[in-house]
Amino acid sequence: MNAADRIVGGLLALLAGVAVVLQLVLILQTGEGSTAAIVLRFVSFFTILSNMLVAGVCVAVATGHARPRWRGAAALYITVTGAIYSIILASLWSPTGAQKVADELLHHAVPAAYVLAWLVLAPHRRLAWGDALRWLVFPAVYLGWTVARGAATGEYPYPFVDVGRLGAAQVALNCLGIGVLFAVLGLVLVAVDRALPARA
Repeated sequence: MNAADRIVGGLLALLAGVAVVLQLVLILQTGEGSTAAIVLRFVSFFTILSNMLVAGVCVAVATGHARPRWRGAAALYITVTGAIYSIILASLWSPTGAQKVADELLHHAVPAAYVLAWLVLAPHRRLAWGDALRWLVFPAVYLGWTVARGAATGEYPYPFVDVGRLGAAQVALNCLGIGVLFAVLGLVLVAVDRALPARA
């Protein structure tokens, strides 16, 4: 792992950390209910979890302890975060002020910067095809948790998993589509890793 990789890892950890903390401050200021309920709602967004993973992985990169599989997982999850937001969610609201800043950081700046750093600086030819399958576990658990929590509270972080509004069949179809997206992008990511030159 070279010095540039570690430096960029530290900077990206800071960027993702600032984005997550800013969004937490904003939701604490505007959210309803107890602090615990607001924080639980906050961490129920895949956007937040993927940015937190990027921050954690980048800390590991900066300290020389990052594993290729975790770096690849972060690249996959943050790519899906940016893609689904841009394609489906961005048109549903128009944030302003500090919320606009948080929105841009979480959904555009961090995904683009992390994936670019992974492509250019990370050591490659370390991933196996089986990693694409392993990376599906977390999204599957997340979707299960989201649907279960929604059934209990009536709150869904994203409109495409809102069982109350769309019905169970449509949500199941939506989740299947998202699962396919994760699987395909995971395989593409492994293929790219195996095609790029190995680095020390």
